[in-house]
Amino acid sequence: MTEKPGSRVCAALAVLLLSVGALAQSGPRLRAEDRVRLAEAFRMGDELGERVWKGWGGAPFAVLLVTPEHEFLLRHPRPSDDFVRLGYDELLKSEVYFRERVFAPNLLATFPAVGGVSTVVIGQPENTAARTSTRWVVTLLHEHFHQMQDSQPRFYEEVNRLNLARGDQTGMWMLNFAFPYERAEVAQQFSAASRALSSALGARGRKDFRRRLAAYLSERKRLRDLLAADDYKYFSFQLWKEGIARYTEYRVASEAAARYKPSKEFAALKDFTPFAEDAARSLSIVMSDLEKMSLAERGRTAFYPFGAGEALLLDRARPRWQEKYFVEKFSLEPLFAP
Repeated sequence: MTEKPGSRVCAALAVLLLSVGALAQSGPRLRAEDRVRLAEAFRMGDELGERVWKGWGGAPFAVLLVTPEHEFLLRHPRPSDDFVRLGYDELLKSEVYFRERVFAPNLLATFPAVGGVSTVVIGQPENTAARTSTRWVVTLLHEHFHQMQDSQPRFYEEVNRLNLARGDQTGMWMLNFAFPYERAEVAQQFSAASRALSSALGARGRKDFRRRLAAYLSERKRLRDLLAADDYKYFSFQLWKEGIARYTEYRVASEAAARYKPSKEFAALKDFTPFAEDAARSLSIVMSDLEKMSLAERGRTAFYPFGAGEALLLDRARPRWQEKYFVEKFSLEPLFAP
């Protein structure tokens, strides 16, 4: 058979293209189930985000998935030089990058982890507290809400103006601030305020609600009066940041239960649970914690259900409170004003 002119060149070019393709496909791969979970979280953010928080769709959604050996970076605008490009993932609608593992595989956090960009750093479900696919996706959206908080104009500048860091330049003061968790009168009054909050959430009828709301705000004021100024600022900041993120988890699961259809691939995962089930579980845990949690034992994590409970109370007392949430930064107390 006579060889056509230029066929050798074409063949060589084909080999070269195949080699480039092979290089692009080399390196570690995302597990199929991780891709399905990530894709579901991104789709839920797109479809439900604006129903839960106006403007949420404008927040960055960079994610660093931490596995035992590697970390995979997605939806990040400027990966640092230690990442290697794997290629574009059609399911995730994102370029994917990887590097050797840096962070702990059980991490669930949001901070400027890569390139100064607020990034969700999250381990796989089996390595984190979010053990099921549904809980993991809802938790990822909790962390994505932190990205909305972090992306507010002058956010870090205004956080610094709280003057709570006390010389810490790492941001770890947000976790390690010396709040008087074990001071007896503070712990006792925190419990009293928590129970009053639970009582207000269980009110029946307008008159009963107003009475229980007033009783709660009175107990809350007693707690505030026991705290030094910086301690109260830290308490308020944690309710504003972590408490509302916990509330957002519940809202996301509730919206998903009411108006979202999971993909067939996500629903087929062996650890999938219905979103209605997750929403009911989240609410039950918040209410149970308000009734019986110990500030001395729980420490900072006690602020999560407390802040979530306040947001649920605001839903009833001040239905448009979310419009002022990013205006009255770092405290929920002003949102209770008539």
